[in-house]
Amino acid sequence: MTATGATTTPVLETKELVAGYLPGVNILNGCSIVANQGDLIGIIGPNGAGKSTLLKAVFGQVSIREGSVLLNGDDITGLKADRLVSKGVGMVPQNNNVFPSLTIEENLEMGLFQEPKMFKERFEFVGALFPELVKRRKQRAGSLSGGERQMVAMGRALMMDPAVLLLDEPSAGLSPVRQDETFLRVAEINSHGVTIVMVEQNARRCLQIAHRAYVLDQGKDAYTGTGREMLNDPKVIQLYLGTLATDVEEKARTSATETVGPTPEVATTTAPPLAAEEPKAP
Repeated sequence: MTATGATTTPVLETKELVAGYLPGVNILNGCSIVANQGDLIGIIGPNGAGKSTLLKAVFGQVSIREGSVLLNGDDITGLKADRLVSKGVGMVPQNNNVFPSLTIEENLEMGLFQEPKMFKERFEFVGALFPELVKRRKQRAGSLSGGERQMVAMGRALMMDPAVLLLDEPSAGLSPVRQDETFLRVAEINSHGVTIVMVEQNARRCLQIAHRAYVLDQGKDAYTGTGREMLNDPKVIQLYLGTLATDVEEKARTSATETVGPTPEVATTTAPPLAAEEPKAP
């Protein structure tokens, strides 16, 4: 509620989404999330939980069988990608997210194919976020590193001044240094007022920068809370943060050994078996 008592309309809201790639096979089974203006929302969970499918459903790339998607209160359920972009939804896919034969500048121009007259204004904004792109604007995107391509992809999605930016695994396949740079970039974009919904396998780093987060499990939002709350929630750590749980257990064993001396080796607690991998869209 605002100070005057008016209800704030979420920028993006999904309500009980049921969706999947194949007839009769649902990946999402009633998934609901809310992103308010200026939020940085993290989506984490085990492999096959439906994280990427959620973004693809929002962006019109997966059939929605039940539920709805709202953008600033308007129903955008099932709209095609070109209409979603014009309405203010930006999407950065995990793979094949640049045009390798085009230059950096041409890739950014493609982000504005619906509003080419805005190029100068939006190029200045994106260039302030990614000055490296301005310096190398005539370089072909195919010659860039993975981290540099990620910058181009984010920049292109920002050219239309989206109301919400969807990021699908932005750190996937990058070196640890490039991963850190990517998370810093995401936080910086968000600091300029861009609402972000980010799917991320690196749960620890995601929760460190997210205002709020959702854990997806078997196509549903199983847990939600602030990033910091979930980062320190023992149940979330044990079940969903993977290597973080192992790190915690290793530190506990090390501390116990230093205190009372060596102890027999014990089995490490592990997370439950992961769900099957999400089918890829044809």
